Amino acid sequence: MYNESALQIAQKFKSGQVSATEITSYFLKRISSGDHKIGSFLSCLEERALQKAKELDQKRAEGKPLGKLAGVPIGIKDNIHVKDEVTTCASKFLSNYIAPYDSTVTKLIEAEDGIILGKHNLDEFAMGSTNENSAFFPTKNPWNENIVAGGSSGGSAASVAAGFTKISLGTDTGGSIRLPAAFCGCVGFKPSFGRVSRYGLVAFGSSLDQIGPLATSVEDAALMMEVIGKHCSKDSTSLNLAPQPYISELKNSVQSKTVGVPFHLIDQLPSEARSHFEQNIELMKKMGLNIIDINLDVLKYSVPVYYIIAPAEASTNLARFDGVLYSNRAKNCETIDDVYQNSRSEGFGPEVKQRILLGTYVLSAKAQDAYYKKAQQVRTLIINAMKKAFNSCDVIATPTAPYSAFDRNSIQDPLSLYLQDIYTIPANLAGLPSISIPTGFTSDDRPFGMQLMGPKHEDARLLRFAHHIEKNVSLSPKMSPHFDKENLA
Repeated sequence: MYNESALQIAQKFKSGQVSATEITSYFLKRISSGDHKIGSFLSCLEERALQKAKELDQKRAEGKPLGKLAGVPIGIKDNIHVKDEVTTCASKFLSNYIAPYDSTVTKLIEAEDGIILGKHNLDEFAMGSTNENSAFFPTKNPWNENIVAGGSSGGSAASVAAGFTKISLGTDTGGSIRLPAAFCGCVGFKPSFGRVSRYGLVAFGSSLDQIGPLATSVEDAALMMEVIGKHCSKDSTSLNLAPQPYISELKNSVQSKTVGVPFHLIDQLPSEARSHFEQNIELMKKMGLNIIDINLDVLKYSVPVYYIIAPAEASTNLARFDGVLYSNRAKNCETIDDVYQNSRSEGFGPEVKQRILLGTYVLSAKAQDAYYKKAQQVRTLIINAMKKAFNSCDVIATPTAPYSAFDRNSIQDPLSLYLQDIYTIPANLAGLPSISIPTGFTSDDRPFGMQLMGPKHEDARLLRFAHHIEKNVSLSPKMSPHFDKENLA
């Protein structure tokens, strides 16, 4: 059953071929038997999932209408609220925080009869590119336990790759859905900014964050977008646009359409990554797509711009975690200053502290003009450059990352880690939809991914291109072989 798509599982359940309880029990068994090796879940909501499955079986027996996600096993990144369940953000600070309400995406999923199996591991407060910054334990890559899963949505990507869930939700602030998708050999989609409600998401960078799906196929990502890609009055940044027909749009042709490639940004790739990407370009040409060279030289500034704006917003958003209202309070504090200082010192991990300090500095009176305001000006230049590029092409293609997944603990230099996001960050700065699709392997069997970016708000168009390219490029198998060796049937 795990080799089938989410769409197929929903169809089998609706047709009576299998019960929701059987589906849920199967995937819970896989998690129980295998996730201790991978660490993709921070909490498994077994009782909740089985209760939902029982209700679905009863609903089907009574002949009531079933939702688009009926019977589909789903995971949620643990910075997105599920009412009455712990939301830790993979931080000691929130290890005992119980969400008092549902996020909008959680409500939409359960309204369409999806079955939430648990909450996924992540880099603490979604800050990181490897999932090694979780305060509890790192997530390992299902293809090879010695390499990183990518971050910050590494738990979501690893769960899909290992066959624990068919679709998982992640969040993407600078590549946190697409990078782990590329490293784990699955599909990761970042919608246009505002396309998916962020109500109930613990904020990192408020002008950058976006919730999106990770799945084994573009079709399943489109299925999830039909559920969560809706306006929400509780999110002031939510787009008040009509829902797009994501699934039906996949059927439309991309013949003779144009793909823009910033070849000047590809020149510095390592030889194997460059060769792999060039092979994919040739395959797209054989599909009948026109490939043109586009100039996006301004994107070389995207990483420094991002690492000014994102930490600035993070330092503001994380100010609420002070040991008083939401979070664990340090003991033996004599003054309120002790509470603030000691709680934050004990609660936050090194990467979060580093970004808070950086953000606080660039917002300080002496540095704001030189850094933060200048970064916002360059961000405008990046937005304008992307708009201009789409005047001559339908979508833009780049590698998802300059490297495939690297060995765990092998990169200690923060700058080297930040540069992993060089191709993904521009989509966040410009608010564009972007997707990573798996396109094969390195010589030592590490997944490669290719990124596609589309014009703002053209999410369905981008998924259509990704779907057709997915069928023609040298794709990885639908799930890693790691757990095929386990007796989980």
